[in-house]
Amino acid sequence: MFELSSQKISDSSYFVMKNGKISLLFIIALIAMVSVMSINATTRTQTTKSNDEKEQKEQKPTSNFTPEIPSSITFAGEAIDLTQQDRRERMDREMLSFCYSHINTMLQIKRANRLFPLIEPILKEQGIPSDFKYLMIIECNGDVEARSTAGAAGPWQFLEKTGKEYGLEVNGEVDERYNIEKATVAACKYLKESYEEFGDWLTVAASYNTGKANVRKRVTAQKENKAIDLVLLPETSRYIFRLLAVKTVFSNPPKYGFMLKESDLYPIIPIAKTITIDGAVASWADVAKEHGLTYLQLHEANPWIRNTSMTNKNGNRYNIKIPDVKALKYEPSNTKAHNRYWIAE
Repeated sequence: MFELSSQKISDSSYFVMKNGKISLLFIIALIAMVSVMSINATTRTQTTKSNDEKEQKEQKPTSNFTPEIPSSITFAGEAIDLTQQDRRERMDREMLSFCYSHINTMLQIKRANRLFPLIEPILKEQGIPSDFKYLMIIECNGDVEARSTAGAAGPWQFLEKTGKEYGLEVNGEVDERYNIEKATVAACKYLKESYEEFGDWLTVAASYNTGKANVRKRVTAQKENKAIDLVLLPETSRYIFRLLAVKTVFSNPPKYGFMLKESDLYPIIPIAKTITIDGAVASWADVAKEHGLTYLQLHEANPWIRNTSMTNKNGNRYNIKIPDVKALKYEPSNTKAHNRYWIAE
């Protein structure tokens, strides 16, 4: 930027020889110009550096952190040691995955506020540890209408064949895999059968993911009775630690960066009444309108209804939930936290 061409130097020498006064003034002016340019460049450099330093000071630190891994965790009443290196690293992976899947994790906590009050009494009545509500969460992300690419459906993700084996009606008009209460009872039947065979609840959870036959084969081949000590399929190995991670975060969401207010949670929708239908239904939309609802609102209260009509050839009896119309309007003060630890102080 500050170089002078050889031609310009030659010209300045000519002025020196022809006119001493002019060449002296020229040199003085040239020196002054170079000095000003140098000072301006230095000032700009210092200003840029100062601005960079200011931006660095003002830049907020990121919220990324490594979630704390507990030394042990209790699942279904049994203390599980997590100080063993392989267990700690597997737990660490699932804690990182769960804590940094912000959208899913937030939604799971919000939805759990509506679902847990429904399934906890059923688990208790069926003799299944309450911790299995977290298994439902990882199965469906708290979405009652979840459906996998393999065709597993509902909160407990039953395949059609398995659902029918455990007493659920599955067809194009009615699919009880989406019936929260009935599907939970069916899941409890499976869990109890699995516990009778394996005698360990975390192994029961593994069997829910991969099937009892697969776990049975590995128990025999590896001469270990608990899933946590088995070499399992990668998905199943992650599954049991994902279950522990969900319980850990749900026990204290603010500790792991999930800051929710009570009004952020999804409220329970009160049921105004239940009607019984034992015949065909020409139009569920007409049934909905009779009770001041849309078909969508009726379906959300009864997600097992899978068509706009029902032939009901077998003459089955169905209990239809009619939600409180007034409660369908969002009102923050109506939302109560099912678990006070979910709420940030």
